[in-house]
Amino acid sequence: MLVFGLGLLGGGVATTNWLIKHGARVTVTDLKDDSYLELSLKRLRGNPRLKLNGHDKKDIEDNEIIVFNPDVSINNPFVKYARKLGKQIENEATIFYKLCPKPIIAVTGTRGKTTVANWIGYFLNRAKRRAVVSGNSYVEPLLKTLDGASRFEYVVNEAPSYHLEYFSRGVPAPEAAIITNLYQDHLNRHGTMRDYALAKAAILRNQSANQHLILNRDDKWTPFFIKQKPRAKIWLFSMKSLSKKECGIFYKNGWIYFQDDGIPVPVLRVEDFGKERGRHNLINLLISSLAANLVGVPWEIIQKNITSLPEIKFRQEVIYKTNKLRIINDTAATSPDGGMAAVNRFASPATILIAGGTDRQLDYSVWAKTVNKKLKPENIILLEGSATIKILRLLSRNKIEPQVFGTLAKCIQAALIKARQRGQSMILFSPAAKSFEKFKNEFDRGRQFNRIIKKLIK
Repeated sequence: MLVFGLGLLGGGVATTNWLIKHGARVTVTDLKDDSYLELSLKRLRGNPRLKLNGHDKKDIEDNEIIVFNPDVSINNPFVKYARKLGKQIENEATIFYKLCPKPIIAVTGTRGKTTVANWIGYFLNRAKRRAVVSGNSYVEPLLKTLDGASRFEYVVNEAPSYHLEYFSRGVPAPEAAIITNLYQDHLNRHGTMRDYALAKAAILRNQSANQHLILNRDDKWTPFFIKQKPRAKIWLFSMKSLSKKECGIFYKNGWIYFQDDGIPVPVLRVEDFGKERGRHNLINLLISSLAANLVGVPWEIIQKNITSLPEIKFRQEVIYKTNKLRIINDTAATSPDGGMAAVNRFASPATILIAGGTDRQLDYSVWAKTVNKKLKPENIILLEGSATIKILRLLSRNKIEPQVFGTLAKCIQAALIKARQRGQSMILFSPAAKSFEKFKNEFDRGRQFNRIIKKLIK
């Protein structure tokens, strides 16, 4: 068995260790050499055969099962070669779906999937339906979950496109599949929005008529997903009333309504939820409450637990709060749409924004218009990066140019100086970009932000 790509972020190591633990004879190959991969190599258990400092077609030829690292695109020449030879192609997600003995609720989409997945898990656990949230997480990776199957009844899987693009006809379908929305993202990997949408659509392909598919009625890509001819029952969520022919859930005048037979029934009172948590989280509540109810959680239990829904780490997370200063860590906002959600929620004359990062062929024009409209130009601080170059061009119409710094620490220092000059302020760290140029990933970026804040505030 060949593990194609060890990497530094832990996914390749976790997969290799899991395969060895379960008796596989594993060869590991990677483009980098042993000095670059030193930390990952130290974490390996057992004795896999190592073929480092480059990939070789012979490794594909010599192994019947090829397990590809998440960083490896389905369009990689070695993936195509393995397919041409008829090899069994897997990633950690396909292995998990094939072996998981418990029902899976799968959540994908560009924005909101982490919050939705965690809130579904929360509602299930409050109803004493033991659930684990697993997938796009360093805390609960999929194969770790697989080894602990006896401790839960449901898996809520946050499913990114780089997992789903490997799904074939032989991968079992989730009991409930959710596509939260589709915005411009990951085009450096998928190339076009259509190919990105097709990767997401893999989540619904193998579903049967007795399973559930939850789609966003207000999203322009939903007709595309419906054209894929899903066999599962389609449920819609919307911020507007549904037609009589549609089944699903919607918001109106402080209430959430459920509709299955053409008659809307008020099921949840959420009068102040949108004001307190933001419109995007009201939509996340629509999705998570519908999914939880469809797998058996009564509306009364959902209603009882709405006010205690957890704040999700690194997603508009309040990390510091006094009477004079609030600091928000939204490092998970890795696209313009994610950044706009935070700006729309937190913008005020006293809001200081830290943004910028790595470009992934995304369009920042609408983001820039939102920022220009809602924030003072002197309150915009940017971290150097390829996306920041784009952002500067779009914001250059202002008389006052944003401050740009080479390190996150200097960005934070500048923001704190501005904040201390006023009576009340908010620092919003919402990059609207990825972080490859300066950090391992957005979570590394978020942890570093918290450490710097703690040091400077202290």
